[in-house]
Amino acid sequence: MPPLKLPAATMADWGQRWLGVNGGVPGEDHAQQKNAERFNKKQGMEFGRVFDFAFGNALAQMLGGIDVVLPRHGALTPPHPDCVEVGTTRVIGGIRPQNYDAAYRPDGPRIVFDSKTLNDESSIRKNWQNMVNDLASEAATVHIRFPFCIVAFIIALPAVAFHALSARQRRAITTTLERLGSRKDELDQHHLAEAIALVIWDPHTGQLDGETPPSASVVSLGSMPDRIYVSYADRYQHLPPHTT
Repeated sequence: MPPLKLPAATMADWGQRWLGVNGGVPGEDHAQQKNAERFNKKQGMEFGRVFDFAFGNALAQMLGGIDVVLPRHGALTPPHPDCVEVGTTRVIGGIRPQNYDAAYRPDGPRIVFDSKTLNDESSIRKNWQNMVNDLASEAATVHIRFPFCIVAFIIALPAVAFHALSARQRRAITTTLERLGSRKDELDQHHLAEAIALVIWDPHTGQLDGETPPSASVVSLGSMPDRIYVSYADRYQHLPPHTT
């Protein structure tokens, strides 16, 4: 799987929005916009789509240059059999129905993906544990019904907020994600994911922190494509629609 490409200009623009420099999301009314250094809820959701499309495009290349399409609202099957869907994609899991941000499901879900954002120091402190619960629950609900499915997450945090935490808190976040992203095969525990990336990004430049997490970490963005490719090849190589 090729590296995920995050457009530099797009990331820089979102950084300016986080800083309150250039307003809100297009189409947002004035009351929803803000000047504080953070995203509001709608902006946070829209920012996550940058990662959704980066993941979907890289996945589509890995699968042979197939189409990237929008899913049909509420549909349990893709618009056509061999495509990557980016957008709200519904899967009926073993615990509950779950919407993912991207998926490849030619014959049921083979790969599902979600992006998560926490947008300031206060949000990280208050919502981190709930996010951990969400990650484990989303992985478990799909793995209970589809144990061969590959589950991937990206967690994006602004650098100024992440580095405002204590060293102990930063280490706890990283090690928790490393444990949750350690699923190696279809017999492993349901609540684990096959790949998780922790992205620390700088709103002032739009660039990613290349040192946090370190490139050798299993939760670095650079390691995610290889982890997904190895898992996918192990489970689906030479099976339809991959005939060569």
